[in-house]
Amino acid sequence: MEIQDINQNQEEDVPIPKIIGLTGGIGSGKTSVAKILEEQGFPVYYSDDEAKNIVNKDPILKDQIIKLLGSESYIDDVYNRKYVAEKVFNNAGLLEQLNHLIHPAVRIDFEKWVKKQSSRFVFKETALLFELQLNKDCYKSLLVTADDNLRMKRTMDRDGKTYREIEAIMQKQMPEKEKIKLADYVIYNNSDPETLRIATEAFAEDLE
Repeated sequence: MEIQDINQNQEEDVPIPKIIGLTGGIGSGKTSVAKILEEQGFPVYYSDDEAKNIVNKDPILKDQIIKLLGSESYIDDVYNRKYVAEKVFNNAGLLEQLNHLIHPAVRIDFEKWVKKQSSRFVFKETALLFELQLNKDCYKSLLVTADDNLRMKRTMDRDGKTYREIEAIMQKQMPEKEKIKLADYVIYNNSDPETLRIATEAFAEDLE
C-alpha cells in the first residue's frame, strides 16, 4: 500500500490546500470547533467518522480486522464497535495493531478528499493526531483543550457515562500538557459556546 505525503513534492501548477490537523481529548470541544470552521467556509475531514464508514466498506480491511480480532468483529457484515472496543481497551498491543490497519486506509481516503478541495486551508479532525504522529503530515496543528473536570462533566452530560468510565478513557489518552507542547495553536475551551466561537473565528482570521 503506497502512501504519499500530499504536502510535499507537488506539481508547481497544482495548488494543494495546506492541511491543519485538528485534535482534542474527550469533552474538549474539538467537534464544536470543527463545525465553526465549516461555517467559516473551511472544509473539514472528520477522520473518526470516516473510519467508521471505511471499516464497513473496505473488504480487505474487513478481512484483516477479522483475522486480528475474530469473526465477532462483524455482525451481519456490520462492524461490531462494542465488541472491538472491549477487545482492545485494555490491550495496548492489540489496539496498536488495529490502528495500523485502519489508519492507512483512512489516510488514503483523506488524500483523495484533499485533491477535491479548492480552499487554501483544510482541516483534518482526528482524536489521535499526536498519538499516531499524524501531525508530521500537516502544515500546522490545532489543539482544543479544557480543564479535566470540565471535560469530564461535558462528557458525562453528553454520553451518559459514569465518572469512572470517562476517567478510564482519559487516562488512556495522551496528557493534555504533552499535547499543548506539540501543538502549533491551542484554543482553550473553558468558558461558554460564544467564547469558543470568538476564539475559533479569531484563529481562522489569523491563518497564513
